[in-house]
Parts: sequence; structure tokens; C-alpha cells
Amino acid sequence: MHKRVSAPTKPTGVHIDIDHGFLHSVETGAAVDGPGMRFVFFMAGCQFRCVYCHNPDTWKLHNGRRVDVDDMLKEIRPYAGFLKFAGGVTFSGGEPMMQAGFVGNVMSHIKKEMGLHVALDTQGYLHTGVEDEWFDNVDLVMLDIKHIDPDKYHAITAQYLQPTLDFAQRLKRLKQKMWMRYVLVPGLTDDTDDVNKMADYVASLGDIVERVEVLPFHQMGISKWDALGRKYTLRDTPTPTNDQTEAARDIFRARGMLVT
Repeated sequence: MHKRVSAPTKPTGVHIDIDHGFLHSVETGAAVDGPGMRFVFFMAGCQFRCVYCHNPDTWKLHNGRRVDVDDMLKEIRPYAGFLKFAGGVTFSGGEPMMQAGFVGNVMSHIKKEMGLHVALDTQGYLHTGVEDEWFDNVDLVMLDIKHIDPDKYHAITAQYLQPTLDFAQRLKRLKQKMWMRYVLVPGLTDDTDDVNKMADYVASLGDIVERVEVLPFHQMGISKWDALGRKYTLRDTPTPTNDQTEAARDIFRARGMLVT
């Protein structure tokens, strides 16, 4: 087994309580958040401000319901028998690594008590807040890389690209299985040269990348922006056509990757 080396100490702005956390919501029958049928914990809190975010109501940590480990286990226990054979549990958000201590504790209990497949849906920005051993209870990382160009990435997220790329390299070192997710937004992330550069980068990560998911942009979150009184700048941006989406997928397929 490869040796796991401890990472730097926790960054600022991270909720470090391992016994209590903030849960935004759950989904009991998700089919697009990992392999098989998933029980999804949407954790509250995110340091990103993505212009196309469809869950802006998860940005603030304390907008979630305060829960403890037992609360989380009670949520999933009725479905555990089914999930053991049909899929597993996914931690999403928001950004679950913003509550890395609590999420890690819950993942450990899920593994010990239920033996379920655990997936982590993240942009990886806060990865230096956990040691390598934290990933021992993670079967799959679903890494969301918003853009390959640093300036465009910052324009989309209000954060910096390099920590996410550093996280991808860390996953490569750990030989951690991952799916890469890329949201295709017309006029924002669909430039052919940019997609080619992204595909080259993802291919460089090697066989830890089990698949690439090219996800077409949609307007399903617009009502949440309106309810929060936030300005939504992509109101007139169309959903990419099937042909546009398949063209982007073909760029990744040309590097020999499984793409959905």
C-alpha cells in the first residue's frame, strides 16, 4: 500500500468541529451523484461564488440545520441495506470539505457501521485542511474543475485555480479514484482551446480518472438566486445543445477517457 503523508494544517475559514456540523438537505434517490443510486448529504457552506451555481442557498454555513453524527446516521440508516448493493452515500454541498472534521467523522462511522461506498463531490480548494488519512474512508472523489484558465476560473468562482490543481495532483499521488466533472456553459467554459487544455490536463492524471462527466449548463437554480435577492448574470445564457455537449465530450474521448 502507498504511504500517506500528512498535509499542512487547516486553512482559515473552515468549520473544524468534528462532532457537529451544518446540513442543508438530503436526497434519497439520486442517480447522478456517483455510481448507482446515491443518498446525498448536501452540506452547508462554500467559499466559492460560482456565477452558475444552482445551490446558492448553501453558501452560508449557518443556513444549514445544526446536526451531530447520530443525526446524520439516523438519516441514512433506513436506506443502508439497499444502498450497500445499489449505490452508496455522496457528500456534496455547498462544499463538504468546509466541514472536513465533521464530514470525516461521519464518513468513518458510515464505513464502520454500514460498509457503504462513499463519494465526495468537491472542488478541492480546501484540501490542505485534512491529512492524507482523511481519504481512507473515501472510495471516490468527484472533482469539479470549473475552468483550466486561471483568470477565467477566478472570474467564474471568485477563487483561485491552483489549489484545485494541487488537489488533483495529491489525488494522483494517493492513487485515489476520481471522476472529473466539467460544467459546459456557452460563452464561458465551451471554448474549444480551453476544453482541449482541460482534456490534456485530466489525461495527465492517468488511470485514477475513471470517467469524465461533461454536464450541460441549466437554469434550474435561477429561482433560488431570485429568492435570495442576488443578481444572476447568466439569465440569458442558453443550455448547450446536444451537439455542443457531445462535441466537448468527444474532446475528452479523443484522449482515451470514458466520458458521460
